[in-house]
Amino acid sequence: MLLAKDLMTVDPEFVLMETPLREIIALMNRCDCRQLPVLEGDQVVGIITDRDVRLAINSPVLNDEPLKRLFVLDEVKAVDCMTRDPLNIKRDTPIYEIAGILARHKFGALLVMDRGNLEGIITVTDLLNQMALKPE
Repeated sequence: MLLAKDLMTVDPEFVLMETPLREIIALMNRCDCRQLPVLEGDQVVGIITDRDVRLAINSPVLNDEPLKRLFVLDEVKAVDCMTRDPLNIKRDTPIYEIAGILARHKFGALLVMDRGNLEGIITVTDLLNQMALKPE
């Protein structure tokens, strides 16, 4: 049976609470990822997704003013739009349980944690890539 540890990305990229959206977008583009753990020191405090970023940038409050959008990119931080205390799993969680959690909550990823320490991240894409493998 496949477990989280078999498919997860070990030591994933992360951002700090005070990381501005401009840097978050650049990192997501560079590492080709849509979800990033948010840390305060060495502790996970949240997760930020591409959806969180899009919602912050496309807020109706901005009224399509370019200067306000630039302000958002530079002044809005991860802490302002992240999901706090994200649901997480252990490295020995079976992938069928992971798939159920992701589907039930409509999440794109889960953090893999052990005693409060970030070990990895597992995404819907990780599960789909596994399913796409040809059976031997």
